[in-house]
Amino acid sequence: GELWLRGPHVCRGYWNNAEATAAALDADGWFHTGDLARRDDDGFFYIAGRLKDMIISGGVNIYPAEIEAELLQHPAVRDAAVIGVPHETWGEVSVAYLVARAEVTAEELTSFLGARLGKYKIPKEFIYINELPRTVYGKVMKAELRARWDRERSSATSASKL
Repeated sequence: GELWLRGPHVCRGYWNNAEATAAALDADGWFHTGDLARRDDDGFFYIAGRLKDMIISGGVNIYPAEIEAELLQHPAVRDAAVIGVPHETWGEVSVAYLVARAEVTAEELTSFLGARLGKYKIPKEFIYINELPRTVYGKVMKAELRARWDRERSSATSASKL
Protein backbone atom coordinates (compact mmCIF):
# COMPACT_ATOMS: atom_id res chain seq x y z
CA GLY A 1 0.00 0.00 0.00
CA GLU A 2 0.93 3.65 0.10
CA LEU A 3 3.55 4.64 2.68
CA TRP A 4 2.30 7.27 5.14
CA LEU A 5 4.54 9.07 7.63
CA ARG A 6 3.78 11.09 10.76
CA GLY A 7 5.97 12.67 13.39
CA PRO A 8 8.08 15.72 14.26
CA HIS A 9 10.49 14.92 11.39
CA VAL A 10 7.78 15.26 8.71
CA CYS A 11 7.28 18.52 6.83
CA ARG A 12 4.30 20.73 7.62
CA GLY A 13 3.52 21.27 3.97
CA TYR A 14 4.73 22.56 0.64
CA TRP A 15 6.11 26.09 0.42
CA ASN A 16 3.46 28.44 -0.97
CA ASN A 17 1.37 25.54 -2.29
CA ALA A 18 -1.74 25.01 -0.20
CA GLU A 19 -3.28 22.68 -2.80
CA ALA A 20 -0.32 20.27 -2.75
CA THR A 21 -0.21 20.44 1.06
CA ALA A 22 -3.91 19.56 1.31
CA ALA A 23 -3.41 16.62 -1.07
CA ALA A 24 -0.42 15.23 0.85
CA LEU A 25 -1.27 15.87 4.52
CA ASP A 26 -4.48 14.53 6.00
CA ALA A 27 -6.42 15.88 9.00
CA ASP A 28 -4.62 13.51 11.38
CA GLY A 29 -1.17 14.74 10.33
CA TRP A 30 -0.25 11.77 8.12
CA PHE A 31 1.94 12.62 5.13
CA HIS A 32 0.87 10.57 2.11
CA THR A 33 4.20 9.99 0.33
CA GLY A 34 2.90 8.58 -2.95
CA ASP A 35 5.39 5.72 -2.51
CA LEU A 36 4.08 2.17 -2.69
CA ALA A 37 5.73 -0.03 -0.09
CA ARG A 38 5.63 -3.49 1.41
CA ARG A 39 6.73 -4.62 4.85
CA ASP A 40 8.53 -7.90 5.47
CA ASP A 41 8.12 -10.19 8.49
CA ASP A 42 10.92 -8.36 10.33
CA GLY A 43 9.21 -4.98 9.97
CA PHE A 44 11.47 -3.60 7.22
CA PHE A 45 9.82 -1.55 4.48
CA TYR A 46 10.67 -1.82 0.79
CA ILE A 47 9.61 0.71 -1.82
CA ALA A 48 7.80 -1.02 -4.69
CA GLY A 49 7.13 2.04 -6.83
CA ARG A 50 5.12 5.23 -7.05
CA LEU A 51 1.35 5.42 -6.79
CA LYS A 52 1.22 7.72 -9.83
CA ASP A 53 3.43 5.29 -11.76
CA MET A 54 1.08 2.32 -11.39
CA ILE A 55 -0.23 0.55 -14.50
CA ILE A 56 -3.75 -0.88 -14.40
CA SER A 57 -4.04 -3.73 -16.89
CA GLY A 58 -7.30 -5.64 -17.04
CA GLY A 59 -8.16 -4.35 -13.57
CA VAL A 60 -4.87 -5.57 -12.06
CA ASN A 61 -2.29 -3.20 -10.57
CA ILE A 62 1.21 -3.48 -12.01
CA TYR A 63 4.12 -1.62 -10.47
CA PRO A 64 6.84 -0.69 -13.00
CA ALA A 65 9.54 -0.59 -10.31
CA GLU A 66 9.06 -4.32 -9.68
CA ILE A 67 9.52 -5.15 -13.38
CA GLU A 68 12.48 -2.78 -13.69
CA ALA A 69 14.22 -4.41 -10.72
CA GLU A 70 13.89 -7.84 -12.34
CA LEU A 71 15.05 -6.59 -15.75
CA LEU A 72 18.16 -5.13 -14.13
CA GLN A 73 19.03 -8.61 -12.85
CA HIS A 74 19.52 -9.81 -16.44
CA PRO A 75 23.22 -9.67 -17.35
CA ALA A 76 22.50 -8.13 -20.78
CA VAL A 77 20.46 -5.22 -19.36
CA ARG A 78 22.32 -2.10 -18.21
CA ASP A 79 19.30 0.13 -17.59
CA ALA A 80 15.52 -0.22 -17.77
CA ALA A 81 12.34 1.81 -17.47
CA VAL A 82 8.79 0.48 -17.74
CA ILE A 83 5.79 2.57 -18.75
CA GLY A 84 2.10 1.89 -19.25
CA VAL A 85 0.63 2.41 -22.71
CA PRO A 86 -2.98 2.26 -23.93
CA HIS A 87 -4.35 -1.11 -25.03
CA GLU A 88 -7.77 -1.81 -26.58
CA THR A 89 -8.49 -4.94 -24.55
CA TRP A 90 -6.63 -4.47 -21.27
CA GLY A 91 -6.83 -0.69 -20.85
CA GLU A 92 -3.07 -0.48 -20.38
CA VAL A 93 -0.11 -2.79 -20.84
CA SER A 94 3.53 -2.42 -19.90
CA VAL A 95 6.32 -1.56 -22.31
CA ALA A 96 9.99 -1.70 -21.32
CA TYR A 97 12.66 0.69 -22.58
CA LEU A 98 16.06 -0.94 -22.26
CA VAL A 99 19.69 0.03 -22.49
CA ALA A 100 21.50 -3.20 -23.29
CA ARG A 101 25.03 -4.31 -22.32
CA ALA A 102 24.87 -7.09 -24.90
CA GLU A 103 22.43 -8.44 -27.47
CA VAL A 104 19.32 -9.91 -25.95
CA THR A 105 16.04 -10.79 -27.64
CA ALA A 106 12.51 -10.08 -26.49
CA GLU A 107 11.97 -13.84 -26.27
CA GLU A 108 14.96 -14.22 -23.92
CA LEU A 109 13.72 -11.37 -21.71
CA THR A 110 10.17 -12.74 -21.69
CA SER A 111 11.47 -16.15 -20.61
CA PHE A 112 13.75 -14.59 -17.98
CA LEU A 113 10.90 -12.52 -16.51
CA GLY A 114 8.46 -15.42 -16.76
CA ALA A 115 10.45 -17.27 -14.12
CA ARG A 116 10.26 -14.26 -11.77
CA LEU A 117 6.97 -12.45 -12.39
CA GLY A 118 3.35 -13.21 -13.14
CA LYS A 119 2.60 -13.40 -16.87
CA TYR A 120 0.43 -10.27 -16.71
CA LYS A 121 3.45 -8.24 -15.52
CA ILE A 122 5.71 -9.12 -18.45
CA PRO A 123 6.08 -6.17 -20.85
CA LYS A 124 4.30 -6.61 -24.16
CA GLU A 125 7.11 -4.83 -25.95
CA PHE A 126 10.83 -4.24 -25.39
CA ILE A 127 12.30 -1.12 -26.97
CA TYR A 128 16.07 -0.70 -27.10
CA ILE A 129 17.57 2.77 -26.78
CA ASN A 130 21.07 4.11 -26.20
CA GLU A 131 20.25 5.98 -23.01
CA LEU A 132 17.23 6.60 -20.79
CA PRO A 133 16.23 10.25 -20.46
CA ARG A 134 16.99 11.40 -16.93
CA THR A 135 16.65 14.55 -14.88
CA VAL A 136 19.74 16.22 -13.43
CA TYR A 137 18.97 14.26 -10.25
CA GLY A 138 19.05 10.93 -12.12
CA LYS A 139 15.31 10.22 -12.16
CA VAL A 140 14.02 8.63 -15.37
CA MET A 141 11.72 11.00 -17.26
CA LYS A 142 8.91 8.56 -17.98
CA ALA A 143 6.70 11.28 -19.46
CA GLU A 144 9.34 11.69 -22.16
CA LEU A 145 9.31 7.94 -22.82
CA ARG A 146 5.50 7.99 -23.09
CA ALA A 147 5.69 10.93 -25.52
CA ARG A 148 8.33 9.06 -27.55
CA TRP A 149 6.13 5.94 -27.64
CA ASP A 150 3.16 8.05 -28.77
CA ARG A 151 5.24 9.74 -31.51
CA GLU A 152 6.57 6.42 -32.78
CA ARG A 153 3.07 4.87 -32.90
CA SER A 154 1.65 7.96 -34.51
CA SER A 155 4.30 8.07 -37.26
CA ALA A 156 3.97 4.28 -37.84
CA THR A 157 0.18 4.64 -38.18
CA SER A 158 0.58 7.58 -40.58
CA ALA A 159 3.10 5.65 -42.68
CA SER A 160 0.79 2.61 -42.89
CA LYS A 161 -2.03 4.80 -44.27
CA LEU A 162 0.10 5.96 -47.22
